[in-house]
Amino acid sequence: MSNSLFNTTRLQNKTVLVTGASGGIGAATAILFSKAGANLVLFARRESELLKVKELAEEANKEGGSGAGGKVLIVVADMSKRESIDAALESAKEELKDVEVLVSNAGLVKGRESIGDIENEDIDVMFNTNVIGLIHLTQQIVKSFKARKTGHIISLGSVAGLEAYVGGAIYCATKFAVRAFGTTLRKELVGTPIRVSEVQPGMVETEFSLTRFRGDKASADAVYKGVQPLVAQDVAEEILWVALRPKHVQIAELLVFPSCQASPTVVHRE
Repeated sequence: MSNSLFNTTRLQNKTVLVTGASGGIGAATAILFSKAGANLVLFARRESELLKVKELAEEANKEGGSGAGGKVLIVVADMSKRESIDAALESAKEELKDVEVLVSNAGLVKGRESIGDIENEDIDVMFNTNVIGLIHLTQQIVKSFKARKTGHIISLGSVAGLEAYVGGAIYCATKFAVRAFGTTLRKELVGTPIRVSEVQPGMVETEFSLTRFRGDKASADAVYKGVQPLVAQDVAEEILWVALRPKHVQIAELLVFPSCQASPTVVHRE
């Protein structure tokens, strides 16, 4: 990483909160931020996976060689439940008193059913996790940012928040909501040192599709047949780049596709 593009000293000894950090993009992001010298607070539901990420992040910090940061606190938290978020914030309040970056990564998709056939349970879990949990956490963290006149909110959106597609009604609706919320927040915070960014990935090969297809690996794998999709590391690098911009630079939205993709449904397959 060249100093001109990735001045990692900007993150050294800064505290970064990452949600959905037990796997996929969240885990990859945590590891890269630790390598850049940040201290981490990691929220996710799966404690066993969080422990693995903690170990990898600590190793990455040593590899970074800056001698800065490297502290990793893991907190079991269900981002679909306000009370769980509040309990997590309380348990980490000492570590988060100087939080500098919030990476709201937690999110999921369930099913490909058409409107009229979507289960209420799937609607609830997607909105509670992708929207309500994100908003609830952001409201708590932004209070600290305002009081300290610093901070950066980076939310994981999606191309699904820019263009809806068949079979994605609820997921697309949640990502449109994330974008609307972030846009409003950016406008409300204009004139302050607080930055608001959204990274919007296209096709990424993680556990995401496996969750969408309810554990059906064959169906999940078929999504990526004949293409080279993004991987978690690709998106994590973009998140890191956004966070490392100079204080006067705010990346409002960053849409990231693999080279084989031009929209949710325009994908070239070999």
